[in-house]
Amino acid sequence: MGLVPFLWQSWRDPLQLWGELHFQELYVAGTSPLGRTLVVSDPVGVRRVLTDNALNYEKGDLQRRVLGPMLADGLLLTEGEQWRRARRIMAPLFTPAYTAKTAEVMDAVCRRRVEGWKLDQGARILNIDHEMSGLTFDILSATMFSDDLDGDAAGFEKALNQFLEVGARISPLDALKAPDWIPRLGKVASRGSSHFFQERVTALVKRRRARLEAGDAPDDLLTALLSARDDEGDGSGLSDHEVMSNILTFILAGHETTARTLGWTLHLITRDTAVAQKLKEEADGWDRSSGGIKAMVWHKAVIEEAMRLFPPAPAMIRQAVADDAIEGHEVKAGDSIVIAPWLIQRHEKLWDEPDVFKPERFLPENRKNIDRYAWLPFSGGPRICIGAAFAMQEAIIALAEILKVAEVEAITPVQPRPIQQITLRSRETMRLRLRARK
Repeated sequence: MGLVPFLWQSWRDPLQLWGELHFQELYVAGTSPLGRTLVVSDPVGVRRVLTDNALNYEKGDLQRRVLGPMLADGLLLTEGEQWRRARRIMAPLFTPAYTAKTAEVMDAVCRRRVEGWKLDQGARILNIDHEMSGLTFDILSATMFSDDLDGDAAGFEKALNQFLEVGARISPLDALKAPDWIPRLGKVASRGSSHFFQERVTALVKRRRARLEAGDAPDDLLTALLSARDDEGDGSGLSDHEVMSNILTFILAGHETTARTLGWTLHLITRDTAVAQKLKEEADGWDRSSGGIKAMVWHKAVIEEAMRLFPPAPAMIRQAVADDAIEGHEVKAGDSIVIAPWLIQRHEKLWDEPDVFKPERFLPENRKNIDRYAWLPFSGGPRICIGAAFAMQEAIIALAEILKVAEVEAITPVQPRPIQQITLRSRETMRLRLRARK
């Protein structure tokens, strides 16, 4: 692909850059307008990049140029000792025990959202994108901030949509590594959303610092984040700027990705009545305890299969620090390595019927047949998503509460078309009909 069509398609929708070959070959090497590139879909090669030789593969310059203004000092983009220190500090906040403590709050938020639909008064056609964004934002606000952001969900959703649709697109100037002082139209157009996030999060941190000093801060993730210390290092905590960058990272990498996962999951089960019935039976049997979540194997399997078909983060780019070889493929320092869950999780050599919705693949008795590096919605290796268990628990609870009371139906046979805007979204607004279960 020539430079101009490559830049145009990268800005419009990077998913369309992939051809049939990428779903058939485990390695595709060549020179793109971004330089020497190796697309790695082989789980052995992916493990080499993400785990075995992870120190040699850093987040690429392009990702930092696109997301840096918002997330510069968050876990998603930092490298080296800065990342290791922040990861050590935050790891205790996402242990299984800490995550389980949030289940009751998550469930209460989900029940309020579902009750607000008033399905007992008649069927409703819902904007699923909007509803799931509102739901996951309310969960984030309740579990992480003790509802200090309550009432601002609409503002955050509007700002996030503007950022993803305009500001987070790959600018031709970023792809060409133009100097930062040259204005990027997308960043100019999304400046309002950036200011919104920074103002709200700055005020949030300031209020919570004051409550910590006064001794009446709530016991939530934000308090833990501000109080955490690097016990293995110099005992210091995160700066306010690091805290703010990570809050914005949690919003983008947590709230947004879980919302999209729930939307795609609901879409898929409207196309499979047998799976929908299994989920309803399992939801009916859940006693709403955190311990009972482990028994919800069909919910977990359906969500994992939805993330296989529609990975929340469809592609990752790494840049080689030094020369290397990946299963016989030469890598030079500075080369770009592309690991795309969108390709890997639909690859003909890795999956039986790769484009078919088959959640039974992820049932406990079959799960062992799936290579760890063939399913990457949370990435892998040292930089695996720190909130993976939190997000999975949230998605299971939300899906169960919806299916306890609602029949979810498609209103059109037309399949929604995915588009990559950092996360994997539906090109058209996703709408579904929900009616009270009989």
